[in-house]
Order: sequence, then structure tokens, then C-alpha cells
Amino acid sequence: MPATSALVLFSGGQDSTVCLAQALETFDSVETIGFAYGQRHDIELETRLDVLARLKAEFPRWGSKLGPDHPLEMPTLGRISETSLTRSVAIEMADSGLPNTFVPGRNLLFFTYAAALGYRRGITTLIGGMCETDYSGYPDCRNDTLQTLAQALSLGMDQHFEIVTPLMYIDKAGTWALAEKLGGDKLVALIAEATHTCYLGDRTHRHDWGWGCGACPACELRAKGWEQWQQARKSEPN
Repeated sequence: MPATSALVLFSGGQDSTVCLAQALETFDSVETIGFAYGQRHDIELETRLDVLARLKAEFPRWGSKLGPDHPLEMPTLGRISETSLTRSVAIEMADSGLPNTFVPGRNLLFFTYAAALGYRRGITTLIGGMCETDYSGYPDCRNDTLQTLAQALSLGMDQHFEIVTPLMYIDKAGTWALAEKLGGDKLVALIAEATHTCYLGDRTHRHDWGWGCGACPACELRAKGWEQWQQARKSEPN
């Protein structure tokens, strides 16, 4: 059987860490790609390296499959984006009806850059943690958007690319449950301690579910998922 490989869009957050763990469980070799795009919560650029190091150390079988990490600079995206993720402005709903945490074109560019890198490295399976179930309405997180993009990338590079989104129809409680299924309590603890989700980049407040301000939409969603998952675990028969 030929070796299989994948390239994971890895921010160092909860979702991308679970996607990375699943990829390491599924594929023979896995590489990661991350983006510095002028994000306000740029602490994730540091924490993602810690997550990778801990995955290698704490899960040797996965570590043997984990290949190079590819950090890419995309500062122009932040400069042309008037959003609360790239500016020090309050998080609120914009006139478009979307939250101003939406960075236009972000996921489209991320996957396009990932495909360009994958083309060079012979990797045609691209994995991301996008989700339609309990997201903020971002149009570039929708399955239709991403599968259409996969078709365009395949046509434009004359190479069949597949965009895989394991969390597309899973809510945050389900994401915690998947982490436990993949790596047990050890992976859950790693995600709570090492990953970063908070839009404000807060690493001073520690909650049961991890570090963050506790009030931004990302923190609220992660905390809600944690509580729902904990309640579901308590109701399971012994």
C-alpha cells in the first residue's frame, strides 16, 4: 500500500489540534502549515509551536509521523482587513450582518497557499478545522465554499486536491469528545493547557477549558462546548 500524506492548516487552536491528531491517526505522514497574517491574537504563533512539541513528546507514535511545519507570512491580509481580529476594535456585528471577526478571504487564501505548498511537496490532501455547526456565520467556513475551492484548485494546478474538514458537522462538545476518543485524557489535557483560541490573545486567565478572556465569542463557544461535553459524560452509564 502506498504511503499517504496530508497537510494540516494548524493555528494551534482547539479545532486544528483535534484535526491534526486525527490526521496523525489516519495518515502515514503529516505536515503542518501556519499563517502570520497580522492577527491580533498573534500569541497563537507561539503556542502552536508548543502544541507541536508536546504532541511529539507525549504521543511518540504520532510524533514519528509528524513532518515539517511550514510557517508562512501573509501580512498584507491584515493590512487590508478592517476586522476586530486585525485591529484593536471592539467585537461586534458589522453592517454586513456578519461579526466583525470575519476576515474576508482568509480561508480561501489559506487553502490556496496550502495547495501551492502541497503541490511542491507532493501532498494533495489539505485538512482544516472549519465548521458549519456552531460557527459565527463565516461564509468561508461553509462546506459548499470549501468544496468549490477544492475544484478550482484542482483545475488551476492540474492536480487533484482534496479539502477535508473533519469538524464540519460537529459542535464544540463533539470536538472535545473526539479529542478524548483520539488521545484520551492526555490529549484533552494538552488541548486545555497548550492550545489557544481567545480572540484577544489572553493567556492570563486559566479556566477548566483552557486559557482566555472568557468573554469573547471564541472563548464563549469553547467554554459552552466544554460544559456540554462534561454534562454528557456525567450522564453516560458507568
